[in-house]
Amino acid sequence: MRIALFGAGHIGTTIAGLLAACGDYRVTVFDRDPAALAPLANEGIATRVSALATRAAIDDALAGHDAVINALPFDRAIEVAQAAAAAGVHYFDLTEDVAATRAIRALAHDARSALMPQCGLAPGFIGIAAHHLAQGFDTLLDLKLRVGALPVYPNNALKYNLTWSVDGLINEYLHPCEAIHDGAHAELQPLEGLERFALDGVDYEAFNTSGGLGTLCETLAARVRTLDYKSVRYPGHRELMRTLLDDLRLRDDAATLKAMLRRAVPATMQDVVLVFVGASGLRKGALVQDVFVRKVFARAGTNASTTAGTSVVEKAGDGALSAIQITTAAGVCTAVDLFRAGHLPQRGFIRQEQIALPDFLANRFGAAYGGPENAFGKAGSDHVEGGVGKAGSDHIEGGVGKAGSDHIEGGVGKAGSGHIESQVRSH
Repeated sequence: MRIALFGAGHIGTTIAGLLAACGDYRVTVFDRDPAALAPLANEGIATRVSALATRAAIDDALAGHDAVINALPFDRAIEVAQAAAAAGVHYFDLTEDVAATRAIRALAHDARSALMPQCGLAPGFIGIAAHHLAQGFDTLLDLKLRVGALPVYPNNALKYNLTWSVDGLINEYLHPCEAIHDGAHAELQPLEGLERFALDGVDYEAFNTSGGLGTLCETLAARVRTLDYKSVRYPGHRELMRTLLDDLRLRDDAATLKAMLRRAVPATMQDVVLVFVGASGLRKGALVQDVFVRKVFARAGTNASTTAGTSVVEKAGDGALSAIQITTAAGVCTAVDLFRAGHLPQRGFIRQEQIALPDFLANRFGAAYGGPENAFGKAGSDHVEGGVGKAGSDHIEGGVGKAGSDHIEGGVGKAGSGHIESQVRSH
């Protein structure tokens, strides 16, 4: 399958490496920055310098390809999708932007190709996991989705480091948040709905952010009483962001806010992605709760290609990968892989929840999130811990693993834990 990959940032380069390493895809990466493309070219991956700034440039890049993966900023999604639909090229992206997704869905009505936006972590994998849990109830009542991409070692007032697109981060802090409350569709304000919780001895906060539900509100309409999505951060982050956005009036000057964050908030490769889905409802007349949890840690860049396991992420070279790179790239690569294998519709709009969770986790890319019942790999796997099961199951109690798990104690790992002491990751 011939893939045009737009964007050679941290996520785009990871996607390119994974697809090229498996041997089933011919990937050409397009970016305006020759320096960003150089490491890929050195690995034998085809590259082309292009700013993709005009429709003609996009059309030229799409020519001769079966599909495009758009890893550009969210504000480029609609124009790239329009060009792909016109050219009959299959389209995949990572956008969290609600307006862009709605526009892409409208394009898909008469499209000759498939259009599948939101193929990352949230939206993306979180919706697949939530939809899977929802199917296990005779009557579904409440479905709560929580995702955090966090520094393992926060050391600033925001308790945050940059691990993904600043544009995407600010976008989800500024726009209304879709939800279902009391069975009716609702739009909630970002940064509201504050809740606090502890997991593995670590305190967190969560609050409304935009885009994480993807198309779940429509899929589960008239079936669920409460459905919402919140981003997870360390305590205090929300209040400082509200100070910046409201008191300093940067809500109306997003460009300045983004410049401030890029200048003052350091990036890190030492990150962890927390995925939590809680579902409650009636099953055989009884009120029950099921929980799905994953913690995905960054991968150190030492002998990674010889690590045992079924995940392509484990085998794609020796370079370090942040947790957000692993989870986001695994999401879109799995979607493309399942599409290529005929497990998804071959034209029109494709929702993330059309992917079955067992199929995702069994995929060579999706295995980066761990198996359907246990952590990825054997006990002590160096970057995944988690589980799925009923409340009280032995791998859910305590958050993401049995007490004594060698990389969960204290929230991120015992001193000397193999995947904490030697890792360098970002988010």
